[in-house]
Amino acid sequence: MTHVSQSSDTERVSLNTPSDLSDEATALLAERINRLVADAYVLYLKTKNFHWHVSGPNFRDFHEMLDEQSEQILESIDPLAERARKLGQPTLHSLSEILRLASLGENEKDFVSPYEMLVELMNDNVAIAKAMREAHGICDDWDDVATASLIEQYLDETEKRTWFLFEAARAADAGGH
Repeated sequence: MTHVSQSSDTERVSLNTPSDLSDEATALLAERINRLVADAYVLYLKTKNFHWHVSGPNFRDFHEMLDEQSEQILESIDPLAERARKLGQPTLHSLSEILRLASLGENEKDFVSPYEMLVELMNDNVAIAKAMREAHGICDDWDDVATASLIEQYLDETEKRTWFLFEAARAADAGGH
């Protein structure tokens, strides 16, 4: 019978995947990536929450748009988190860590009008785009084209979400109609 022993704290296997980037670079890049992942989790859940609770005459359009956007956000999380691991750095471990690192706030209100939902999500997407540009600048500083490439893809998606939310909110009155 083969036994697999669990390692103690002193026997932990290092997560340090080899990289030609310096330890300083990988630590800084992973820290920024983890912040983007944390914000993506918060934005995903908020978008899904609004998808579940949107109401009014534009229900179907808003419901479907928010569902599509939440899925797009969710699909960005794993590649970003795996990028931190490829750099030999840890990624997020818990919900409390996500909330600690996220710059976006949660929305726990019992009722949010459709218009308020669209505007809040639009502003959150703008904030994420800004954070992505800042992270991209750090990638440029350390010549990390792989992380920069991921960020560029997700930045374009974020700007498209912002555009759709802006246009949908612009057509709505304060009551979401």
